[in-house]
Amino acid sequence: MKKRRSIFGPSKDEIWTQIATDIGGEYIDGGFWGKDVLLYTHGEWPILLDTYTVSSYNGTTTTTTTYTRMRAPFINKDGLYFKIYREGFFSSIGKFFGMQDIEIGDPFFDDQFVIKGNNPEKIKMLLADVKIKDLCQKQPRIHFMIKDDEGWFGTDFPEGVDELSFQCVGVIKETVLLNALFECFL
Repeated sequence: MKKRRSIFGPSKDEIWTQIATDIGGEYIDGGFWGKDVLLYTHGEWPILLDTYTVSSYNGTTTTTTTYTRMRAPFINKDGLYFKIYREGFFSSIGKFFGMQDIEIGDPFFDDQFVIKGNNPEKIKMLLADVKIKDLCQKQPRIHFMIKDDEGWFGTDFPEGVDELSFQCVGVIKETVLLNALFECFL
């Protein structure tokens, strides 16, 4: 065990347990078949940090990708929706052909990310927060969004309640990133 730790560093369980202790949350070990989650309650709202894995099969090979995600319901008084993700090959082509992309006036950020949403002015105000931009820039593959609810496979929220959602490829074990992520959700 010590040799593995010296090669890979502390486990997700160790780091997430420590983060939970630091912020006053709870780390729930799901065991072998369950889902491990870090749960923090802010006021009446739960903020949930977990991982999930997606498998795809192309006829010969199965590929699995693990994602870290943080989700929190909130009352969306303004009906604001957005999606922020890193620009890639296909989104570059889409931008060229006029795909929606809100520019916030920060050339470095605007060149790296695609921003879609229903209220450009409010999204620009949101992304004026340096912490949020830094968090996005530190993640190599990110999806940060407000969505209506989890729909068919998840919880339906009450009227006027939506979900702030962050996800990225891989398991986040860096305490600085995890603390910054919780700060953004508070």
